[in-house]
Amino acid sequence: MNFRIISILSILLTTSVLLNGQQTTSPKITEMRWEKGFGVRFKLSNDSNYVFDIKELYHATSKSPENTDQVIYYPVGFGQSFIEKLQDKNLKDSVTNNQDKTKNTTLWSAIHYSIGGGYVHFVNCLLYALETGMLKVDAPLLQRPESNWKPKPMTESYKRTRQWTHYIPTTQKTAIKEYKIKAKNNELRDLQSVPQDFIDLFLSTNDKEYAELGKNYKVKDKAKIDLIRILVSSNYLGEIPIDYIRNSVQAAVTRYASNQLPSVIIMDDFNAAVAMTLNETGYIVERIVFSDAENLDMTEETIRKEKISAVIQNINEINRQIFQKSLQNYYKR
Repeated sequence: MNFRIISILSILLTTSVLLNGQQTTSPKITEMRWEKGFGVRFKLSNDSNYVFDIKELYHATSKSPENTDQVIYYPVGFGQSFIEKLQDKNLKDSVTNNQDKTKNTTLWSAIHYSIGGGYVHFVNCLLYALETGMLKVDAPLLQRPESNWKPKPMTESYKRTRQWTHYIPTTQKTAIKEYKIKAKNNELRDLQSVPQDFIDLFLSTNDKEYAELGKNYKVKDKAKIDLIRILVSSNYLGEIPIDYIRNSVQAAVTRYASNQLPSVIIMDDFNAAVAMTLNETGYIVERIVFSDAENLDMTEETIRKEKISAVIQNINEINRQIFQKSLQNYYKR
C-alpha cells in the first residue's frame, strides 16, 4: 500500500469519525455535591450518576509555581465548544482534501495547525490519542524502512538512530539514552514545557516495568512515557510519521464521545472540588462544590468561588506566557 492510498484512507476514516462525532454531545453536569466519607457525586444530563473517590482525583494547590518556566498542567477533558469547533474545521478540511502538508515541517506545527490552542492542548491531545490506542509508538507507519544507505560524511543523527527499528524509540533503554544525550547537548526544546512528573516517570521506568504497565492496564502512565518517547525523537520525524501522528490525534480527539465523564480537580486549600474543561483559551471552571459548604454563608462561598476563578485565570495567563516564550525558543534552533 503506497502513501497516497494510506492518506486517502486516513481522510476517509477521519471524515467518518467526524460525521459520527457530530451526532453526540458530552452530557452536562446537572447536579454536583460533596459526599462526606465517599467523594464527589455527579448527576449528568443523561440521568447517569457517578461518585468520584477523592483520594483518586488530582489534587492541586492555588499557590504560584516556583518554576515560572513550567507549564501548569491539569488532567482535564475537552470542553464541548472546543470539540465542536475542531470537528467542524477538520470535517471541512477532510471533505475538501485541504490538509495542509506544508504544516508537517515539525510535529508541533502539524498538530497545532489541526487543533489550535497552546502547549497544554498539544500535550493533552497527544496523551488522549495514546490513552485511547488511536496513536501507537510502534505503529507500522512509524517503522523505519530497511536501507543500506549511509550518509557521507556520517551525521550525528544517523549515528544515534541507525539501529532504531522505528522513528520513535520502542524501548526504554533506547529512549532514555537519547533523552540523556539531548539533555547533555541542550537539545530538549520539544520537552521544555512537559510536566516534570511525566519526565520523572519516564526516566525511572525500565523496559520490564514498562511492559508491566501494559499488562496492568495503567494506560495513563504508559501514555505519559510514550509521550516523552515521541517528543524526544520528534526532530527525526519526516512527513509520513508526522502525518500518521496528526491523523491519529485528530481521529482520537474528534471521537471525544458522550460517555466521557467530567474532570474534577481537588483544590485542598479551598476545600473545593472543581469541575473543569479545556477549551481553546485554556482551563474553564464548570462547577465548584465545597466540603464545608454547610458552614459557609452565601458571601463566603461567593468569595471562595471568585478566588478559585482568579487562580484559574492566572494559570491560563502563566501558561500563555510560557507558551509564547517556548515557541520563540523553539524556532530559534
